[in-house]
Amino acid sequence: MSANLTATPIQFSAKAKATTPLETRLRREVEGEVMFDSASRGRYATDASIYQIMPVGVVVPRTVDAAITALQIAAEQGVAILPRGAGTSQCGQTVGAALVIDNSKYLNALIEFDAANKRAIVQPGMVLDLLNAKLKSSGLWFPVDVSTAAQATIGGMSGNNSCGSRSIAYGNMVDNVLGIDAWLSENKRFHFGVHALEANNGAGFGAIVEAMHALYAREQGEILDRMFPIARRVAGYNLDRLAPERFNLAKLLVGSEGTLGYFERIHLQLSELPKHKALGVCHFPRFYDGMDAAQHIVKLGPSAVELVDRTMLNLSRGIAIYKKTVDAFLQGEPDCVLLVEFSGEHHAEQVAKLKQLAELMADLGFPGGVVEIPDANLQKAVWEVRKAGLNIMMSMKGDGKPVSFIEDCAVPLPHLAEYTRRLTEVFQKHGTEGTWYAHASVGCLHVRPILNMKGDGAKKMRAIAEEASQLVRQYKGAYSGEHGDGLVRSEWIAPFLGPRLTAALGEIKSLFDPKGLMNPGKIVSPSKQDDRTLFRFKPEYETQKLEMALDWKDTGGFAGAIEMCNNNGNCRKFDAGTMCPSYRATGDEQHVTRGRANTLRLAISGQLDNNAFTSDAVKNAMELCVSCKGCKRE
Repeated sequence: MSANLTATPIQFSAKAKATTPLETRLRREVEGEVMFDSASRGRYATDASIYQIMPVGVVVPRTVDAAITALQIAAEQGVAILPRGAGTSQCGQTVGAALVIDNSKYLNALIEFDAANKRAIVQPGMVLDLLNAKLKSSGLWFPVDVSTAAQATIGGMSGNNSCGSRSIAYGNMVDNVLGIDAWLSENKRFHFGVHALEANNGAGFGAIVEAMHALYAREQGEILDRMFPIARRVAGYNLDRLAPERFNLAKLLVGSEGTLGYFERIHLQLSELPKHKALGVCHFPRFYDGMDAAQHIVKLGPSAVELVDRTMLNLSRGIAIYKKTVDAFLQGEPDCVLLVEFSGEHHAEQVAKLKQLAELMADLGFPGGVVEIPDANLQKAVWEVRKAGLNIMMSMKGDGKPVSFIEDCAVPLPHLAEYTRRLTEVFQKHGTEGTWYAHASVGCLHVRPILNMKGDGAKKMRAIAEEASQLVRQYKGAYSGEHGDGLVRSEWIAPFLGPRLTAALGEIKSLFDPKGLMNPGKIVSPSKQDDRTLFRFKPEYETQKLEMALDWKDTGGFAGAIEMCNNNGNCRKFDAGTMCPSYRATGDEQHVTRGRANTLRLAISGQLDNNAFTSDAVKNAMELCVSCKGCKRE
């Protein structure tokens, strides 16, 4: 991708004046783009979460050596460091008052590929779909297929311990990452993996290994008691992976959200692409029925069981590019559907599995409740609707939006139906409702209560979170099941892991990052999730009243249209549709649709310089827009 990135924004020019010793050194010593102006920092102040925190500055290094130089300079000056990929995190992992190191533009290479042993080594900015496009001709793929695969980077997925729709068959990132080459804040570079001691020649690495062995031996009982054996659990650090029989410190780094070190290279275990797939769409008249059926469907050995609820189905039908697909697989007006995929070597076996699925549905009381889809093209179209779930839900107009804060709770499948029923009652108690989708196969449903985060949303969020956490503990589930901890869930680690393991997390953080510079405030020593000073819509948030020539009332005004951007970064995709052509040419955050929306939002709410709405910052962000309307359509 980097070969096509030629344009350089105006504010990166050599004429830009450095105002701090940090900026001076970075501009002088780092080969890359160094940004300290308010508009550029503002574009990196948000991710797909509800938070906004201005970074100290942003560096887009052109080489690994440039990245290491920037890291060393920041560490020497005691400046916090925040590695970042596509910025799609839903929990606030990639925002903070730190020096942001953006890996996505240049550090995106496939370094090594060993087809015989099904292994690959990539740089952290490698996009998942791009990697799989390169691997496809070899009959291999990296199977942690997150819905944001078109923009998510392997570094971000590793930091987050991402999972994806087919984790029931392939596991999470922690199961598919073999090793990580990482830089630690005391300017040490190590290989973390199975043979790490030999690779590092003992150069200080042995002390880390001994400390982690000792920690596990001391806390083994607590780990077994507190970290329930559930398919989806990504809270804190992966302490259970320190067990002697599967000891690999790369597994500890996976899911650490950039709090332990900077990932230079990630070593991946690849899988064979399934030759044939078949898809069955199971229809249920009641949401509860679908949730109860999931525990029986998984016994058929599917590669995915994904939920789509009535809200998403209705919203999808209202979007032109999805309506035809939804009409093709939907029968009547179900309360929800489950997308059940079977995959393997032989087509006949997968078709036979669909027949078994239809028989099972009949036995459960839903005869004729399966729409069978053996056609590969329609299957792909159906999965595109599912993958677009977040963006579809966030297309709701107005100040009330589905808010991400308990969307990752996971419970054992036998309790899934009852958990969802009781949680729905919690929503109703607080005057709202939730939208549901995602991974019924592993009991991890993405549920988002609709809240107004400009008004009483924070208060309701706290109340719902407290009641949800009690339910999850009762069912021996995981409060953080896929999207990580970040700013929204780190404070909930302690109630689940208890004081001993919470202290153990701090012990690990201090060992790897003694100065506390790596992405502070995540996992260890967190802030409160409802601290409104950290929100995108802070208490003092207010937008300019502008006289508009066009009618914007359907989006709640011009400001409402700008605020509809959920920061999920789907506009960064490279392999389908139109959005966003100028970003594909430059690779710059300011030219992606998300970057433009953030620039406009910051300007119209007075968060940039005076007269910002007519400033060069806004002009620079908008001037490469070609008015293709891809962002509106897609």
